Amino acid sequence: MQVSVRENNVDQALRALKKKLQREGVFREMKQKQAFEKPSEKKAREKAEAIRRQRKLARKKLEREGML
Repeated sequence: MQVSVRENNVDQALRALKKKLQREGVFREMKQKQAFEKPSEKKAREKAEAIRRQRKLARKKLEREGML
């Protein structure tokens, strides 16, 4: 991953880097790997994430259809 520093503005480059890392899910992954996660907890978390993802897609689909 690469972020360019323009006009010696390091603060702006740092914000851009943090945003890119957040989008990639690096912070979430680091937090998960800090402690052991039981297989049952992992399964429950993944199932909840899948449900959240499906609801978000359905909501976006309804918004698109409603706007047309």
